[in-house]
Amino acid sequence: MKNQLILIALFSLIACSPENNGQPSGGNPSAPDGDWLIPKNLVFDGGPGKDGIPAMTDPDMIPVGQVDYLADDDLIIGFSYNGEVRAYPHPILDWHEIINDSPGGLPVAITYCPLTGTGIAWDRELDGKVTTFGVSGLLYNTNLIPYDRLTDSNWVQIGLMCVNGKLKGQTIKTYHLIETTWKTWKEMYPQSTVVSTNTGFSRRYGRYPYGDYKTNDDKLLFPVEIKDDRLPAKERVLAVVIDEAIMAYRFFPAKDQTVILHDRFMNTDLVVVSNDEKNFIAAFENDFGGGKRNFTVLQSPEKDKVFGDDLGNIYDLFGEVKEGPDKGKSLPRVTSFMAYWFSLRPFYESVDVHGKI
Repeated sequence: MKNQLILIALFSLIACSPENNGQPSGGNPSAPDGDWLIPKNLVFDGGPGKDGIPAMTDPDMIPVGQVDYLADDDLIIGFSYNGEVRAYPHPILDWHEIINDSPGGLPVAITYCPLTGTGIAWDRELDGKVTTFGVSGLLYNTNLIPYDRLTDSNWVQIGLMCVNGKLKGQTIKTYHLIETTWKTWKEMYPQSTVVSTNTGFSRRYGRYPYGDYKTNDDKLLFPVEIKDDRLPAKERVLAVVIDEAIMAYRFFPAKDQTVILHDRFMNTDLVVVSNDEKNFIAAFENDFGGGKRNFTVLQSPEKDKVFGDDLGNIYDLFGEVKEGPDKGKSLPRVTSFMAYWFSLRPFYESVDVHGKI
């Protein structure tokens, strides 16, 4: 994470808490003691305090057919590993921000920052030991700062790095996620399980806790060092991170049609799959078995089977071959996540946008 950190004049700022609909509750710079890899005076207290937003661990999961609290246009984060497919809805993550789970036996933390729109799956194994992550209550460039319960070190979510504590400087391993609507997800993965509202906490999961924040491009609740006006601030883009540089992919404007893009970024061949109507976009490395392939859209997609290649393989949105000669294998993943456009530039010096702006 190579930032051009610009020191801004400190000013009194209103903090945001999910308990008060994004209204005033504090918000002064408040970094704990110790050395930080980011400016301490730009670490802000979000208001609720450490663990004031309670992370979840081993959530109660229910079948798709039993879910009654989600609207079709609600966003979910989907994860697949070792044959197990799970959905983590935004209406739950808005109130908890981190869910420590073990889908398919893999210890991961689904980290989500509602202020930057970033959902990223983090490996929970640090220094050979499995841990859990919690919500520190601190923010940097309005982005979530998780802490690990193994060493009490603080991390920046978008920067994918520990910035304070025993593990300072260590980067985090991530896993592939899909963000889409509940309508699309339940059509594609009806066999999956979903986090239930039986969380052990009293929260209004059907209510978005931050007012008009998602739709108001002018509304930021905490300082952001660097602003980039090339796109609307709250536009959702897919950020592909390679060698500390980002390529932002926008949804391809093709109504009710999946689009395949073959691209090259940072000397890496990529395939990007997008459907604006169904609200999904995903990227993979185009280097299956040491060679590039030509990918095509399926003429008659069926549930999770979305695209194919010139060797007769059919893939889902996680890059797994569902049918064909390479069945059971997966496309090489790249580090990527959905994000509000404004949130990227403060963490990465190089942020490009694919296509016309």
